[in-house]
Amino acid sequence: MRLVLLGPPGAGKGTQAKILEERFGVPQISTGDILRGQVAAKTELGRQAKAFMDAGDLVPDDLIVAMMEGELRGKPSFVLDGFPRTVAQAEALDGMLQRLGLPLTSVLSIEANREALMRRLSGRWTNPRTGRTYHDEFNPPRLPRIDDEDGGPLVQRRDDTIDVVAERLATYDEKTAPLVGYYEKKGQLVRIDGLQPIDAVTQAVLSALGREAARP
Repeated sequence: MRLVLLGPPGAGKGTQAKILEERFGVPQISTGDILRGQVAAKTELGRQAKAFMDAGDLVPDDLIVAMMEGELRGKPSFVLDGFPRTVAQAEALDGMLQRLGLPLTSVLSIEANREALMRRLSGRWTNPRTGRTYHDEFNPPRLPRIDDEDGGPLVQRRDDTIDVVAERLATYDEKTAPLVGYYEKKGQLVRIDGLQPIDAVTQAVLSALGREAARP
């Protein structure tokens, strides 16, 4: 299983990547985790990336791809979550995987409409003392804006406000959504309805991968 998971923020691709990792032992690989690991380890690539990050700039594609190549080398199976983010990164990934002899087996696009994504992402509230999270619609506290366990106030993080959510989705539409067409033209894409319950999405993912859906 060598898989790319695509989908806008809130579609649930991270959840499905974790399920695949736990069910089949296939490592979930994300750009953010690799960046943090390289920076923390103070590798040469990590030092270069940190210079861009400290300046408030995006880490260039060539550095991201070099980190990713080191991570994927020797791994016969993987789930890529959050990479590639652009068509240029997808083209670089194709070249890298060809060099490594690890062609992709599937690209799944977990999809949801804008209204549903806004509801999912902007309704989250957090207990700043414990990190426990709630959602206005899907997991509400017993009393509005009050934590069930310690009775303290809940807060909404900046990333969960409507304005920031709208900005994140607009960035996805501009930079990452074109990947759907890129992989569709290559005949590698399978679309998954991300508005289904989580278990139903998992069943659709397993079916698309030709895996045994009934496995516990």
